[in-house]
Amino acid sequence: MKNRSQGGLVYSTETGRMCPECGKPAAACVCKANAKAVPRGDGNVRVSLQTKGRGGKAVTLVKGVALDDAALAALGKQLRSACGAGGTVKDGVIEVQGDHRELLIAALVKLGHKAKAG
Repeated sequence: MKNRSQGGLVYSTETGRMCPECGKPAAACVCKANAKAVPRGDGNVRVSLQTKGRGGKAVTLVKGVALDDAALAALGKQLRSACGAGGTVKDGVIEVQGDHRELLIAALVKLGHKAKAG
């Protein structure tokens, strides 16, 4: 692959804009799809409690799950329903409202993840 930062094709009258990473037309670029498919976590699943910056409310955080974004969202929904609580998935971290550390660790181990408090 040619080093695109030192120049290269940016626009073609035939296909339009070109991707700076792969050099393919922007409509046929696969760089973003490949970036989304890469798991964010390192495989060391850590479950912790956080209250800082949340007005005293406790939130249980699940970090390090090695799944892509779609699978992580599905796991987050499954864990929230197991706890009977609300929450969200932000930047590769599953947040569950309330202190559910023991329940989440048990659920993650049951699903085959190596989970620990931390």
